[in-house]
Amino acid sequence: MQNRTAYSSGDGSAHEGLDAQLTVGLASVVSAARRRATRDGDHQVDTAHLLHGLLESDPAVRAAFDGSPQVARLLGYLVQRSIGYGLQWHGTVEDSGAVPVVTDGVPGWSPAAAAALDGALDRAHARYDTRAGCLDLLAALVDDAECRAVEVLQWAAVDTARLAARLDEERPDQD
Repeated sequence: MQNRTAYSSGDGSAHEGLDAQLTVGLASVVSAARRRATRDGDHQVDTAHLLHGLLESDPAVRAAFDGSPQVARLLGYLVQRSIGYGLQWHGTVEDSGAVPVVTDGVPGWSPAAAAALDGALDRAHARYDTRAGCLDLLAALVDDAECRAVEVLQWAAVDTARLAARLDEERPDQD
């Protein structure tokens, strides 16, 4: 398992270590998720923040879904997070059960979001790549059936099993 302290926003060297393990596109998504969490007044980056960044930033991620109406529906849910469905999450810690709850945790990251980044890195390493890309993170998010990102996907009527199979079949080069 990867060292989760690499996701901390407090240590510049840890941030550089994470960036070295991510494609430029995924590093941009991670930065956008951090900004979104701060702007929304959330104490932690969660998997829904990561999903939002992926959908906004990466054409390959959008292409993994069943057309633009599905992507538009997803973005509609995610944009309304601070005024709609996401209010139930405000002020709570996302813990999908994917990893045991750690009391010291990763500052600024939900346990499920940290696990998703670990999963993305594992997926990249499995194909002998040193950098995780956006599709790696999407696959890792979909693999955690209890995370907020999957909850949003299900609300938007995305067949997550079909999406996971599609991501496993197609492992294109990551940017």
